[in-house]
Parts: sequence; structure tokens; C-alpha cells
Amino acid sequence: MRTKAMLDELLCSVQLLEGDAALLDVINKHINDQTQAQKSSFFVADLGAIIWQQIRWKTHMTQVRPFYQVKCNSNAVVVEILAALGTGFVCSSKHELDMVKNFGVPAQDVILGGACKQLSLIKYAAKNGIQLLVCDNKTEMRKIARCHPNAKLLLQVHTAGCCDHEETAMPFGCTLKDSRHLLECAKELHLNITGVKFHVPSCCTEPEAFSHAVSDARCVFDMGAELGFAMNILDIGGGFNGVEGQLEKVNRALKPMLDAYFPQSTGVSVIAEPGAYYVSAAFSLAVSIISKKTAGQDAKDHAQDTLSGNDEPEFTYCLNDSVFGSFAYKLLEESVPVPSLLKETSAKEPLFSSCLCGSSIDGLDQVLDSCLLPELSVGDWLVFKHTGANSLVVMGESAPPVHYIIAAQDWYEIQNYGVTLDTTLKNFCLVPSFQKPSLSESAISTPA
Repeated sequence: MRTKAMLDELLCSVQLLEGDAALLDVINKHINDQTQAQKSSFFVADLGAIIWQQIRWKTHMTQVRPFYQVKCNSNAVVVEILAALGTGFVCSSKHELDMVKNFGVPAQDVILGGACKQLSLIKYAAKNGIQLLVCDNKTEMRKIARCHPNAKLLLQVHTAGCCDHEETAMPFGCTLKDSRHLLECAKELHLNITGVKFHVPSCCTEPEAFSHAVSDARCVFDMGAELGFAMNILDIGGGFNGVEGQLEKVNRALKPMLDAYFPQSTGVSVIAEPGAYYVSAAFSLAVSIISKKTAGQDAKDHAQDTLSGNDEPEFTYCLNDSVFGSFAYKLLEESVPVPSLLKETSAKEPLFSSCLCGSSIDGLDQVLDSCLLPELSVGDWLVFKHTGANSLVVMGESAPPVHYIIAAQDWYEIQNYGVTLDTTLKNFCLVPSFQKPSLSESAISTPA
């Protein structure tokens, strides 16, 4: 049964943007609608961007079925859209399993991910008919054999030598050498190994990484066949960041390898686990400045001193959000983009070294350690784009609200692909067309 909170989130309005109305006009409107005492950060989600990503996937990755990583962005609206579009899902918690189940996703389209799973979660998956589980060690196999003996396991194999940051990154998956031992262990435990999973991170741009990964997967398939396993699933992981052109590049590197090692005649189903690919560019975050400090010299003298050649001031701005909230992706060592300014500025206005910190008093709460921005004031607003991945996190307080939009042109074109609000997405309703504010309300400046 859906919870009241889930229903409240799903019964949402989607603003249809017509004419020259744009994302920043919507952001301005929601800022103006807030009272001074209620100024808080918020997201704007372009649903059209999510749907277009699915269309691009089907165009360029025809051999590979996507299974969305729910932990990347567990927004219920995102999950419902992707469920309506026919994607599978990778879940790592009871809440995520319940969410996809409530949207009618069949159990065979759900994978229980995570290298280390609690016994209660494995039992819950078994109770709800979730068969596909990821595994990469003997301890996990013994847990699964005890709690979910009928599971179908995807053996996660580590892809070596595929990333410049491999020495500092935590490796996931067993080595090719250990794969045979795990296959033998599964045989002893009467577990079913149904496929192999590997992961080539998005930071890796070399086609050779896919050559090695697919070749290793083929070796594991062959070892499994020797031991009597009928393996029929290849999971190529989630190294898709949504950056323009990356999908085509991955496909060019991957397709010939799949044709050579896993041709359609083998009957092997190829799947992937994209997360950020779908949601990163679809979400924008609006935050405001709540305090300001000047380092190096007194603020009132900085303009005159700058003209005389003295050192320029450095500004520290405190935002009404933090790395323990909507900027949580920085804790995953992901970069935070330089924001756009939601106010009119002159092209000749000087830029100053600026630090953006979060609203907590924690020393780790540094959103951007250094960037160049015009001098700002308390109450000014900044817009961070590409914030849909690993950002809608709740740590002790409510997550910022999300406002949903779709461009009219996108909406009319997307309907040609069979996506309609009245039949496919039943919890959505289009509101009257958004009216663009006056020019003074919608001005924006992006620093060079």
C-alpha cells in the first residue's frame, strides 16, 4: 500500500512551458512566491529531460536493457516515469523495493544490489519474489543460501586497470582468479549463478576497458558452464554519467565486443545499471546566500584597493543548503559545478575569488572551495545545474521541495513515443501554461 507521503508526492502538477518560457523563469517565480521568512532552497525537475534520455538509450544501446539505480535518486516521480517507460530497477533497501513494487514493477524486473546486504533485506527480497541478487564473496553467498536459496546470483567481477583513480578507489567485485572459487562455493551451497556483472566507471574513456571486462566475463561464463551453471545474463554496470556523447562512445567500444563474445545466438540478455545518466541534467537546485564574510581586507575598501593594484578581497558565502543535504554528492568526491547567478550583472563587473559553504558549522561543509564570482549580497540566489544525482538526501530534516516542468515542444514530441499523462503517468496533471515573467525578473548571469 502506498504511504500518504508517497501519494502526496505523486499527485503533483507539471508546469507546461510554452513559447520562450524557460527553466530560470520558473525558478524566479517560485522565489517570488516565497515569503521573506520562508526563503529556502528548492529543485526544479525537467521531466522531458528524463524521458529524452530513455529515448536516446533505446536509439544507441539497442542490445542493452537499462535497470535504473534507485539509490542515485529515489524521487518517486522519477521512479514512476521510468517504470512507465519500461526500465528495470536496482534496489538496495526495503524502501526502494516497496517503491518500485507500488508502481507495478514485476519482481523479475528488479535486482537487489549491494555487495553487503542485511539478512532481513535478503529475507524481504525472498518474500516478495525478488530473484536477482548481486554477490561477490563467500560470506554473502552463505547468507543468501540460508535466507534465499532460490535466488539467482549475478557474480560481480572487478574490472582491473580501467581507471586513473583506481589506486585510491575502493574496488568492488571478485578477481577473475577468485571467480572459480566462488563458482565452486555456489555449487556446494546449491546456489544458482545466473550471470556476471562488471563495472567500468564513467571516468574511464579507454575502449580497452570494455575489451578486458567483456573478455573476463566470457571467461567466467565458460567456467560456470564447466560447473553446470546455465548463465544467461550479462550486467555491464552503471558507468553512465549522462554527459553528451558518452553513450555513443560507450556503444562504439562495447558493441563489437558483445558481438564477438556474446552474440545473440548465445541467448544471453545484456543489461546495464544507469543512474546519473537519467537524472543528473534533469534537476537544477536554487539556493540563496544567507551570510557573507570578507577575508584579506575590509569590504568597504576593496573596490578602491583593487583599482590601485592591491590584493583583491576573497569572499566566503554561506548558503541555505549544505553537503549534508542537497550537495551530498560532493561527499562522494564528485565535483560541484560553478553556479549561475540569478540577478543582473554587467559583463565588466570584476570577478573575485569566492568560497561557498553550507549552512552547518561543520568544517567539512564546503560546497565549493574556490570559484570566481562577482561580489554578491545576502539574499542573492544561485542556480546549480546537473544536480539530479545523489542530491535528494534527507539528513535530519526535510528535503527541499521539487517543482516539475516539461517544455511544450518536448511534450508534443514525446507523445509520439507513446508516453501520455492520462494513460501512462496517471498521477500527473498538466497545469495551465506557464507565463514568462518580465525581463527584470528573469535576468541571469553566468560567470566566465
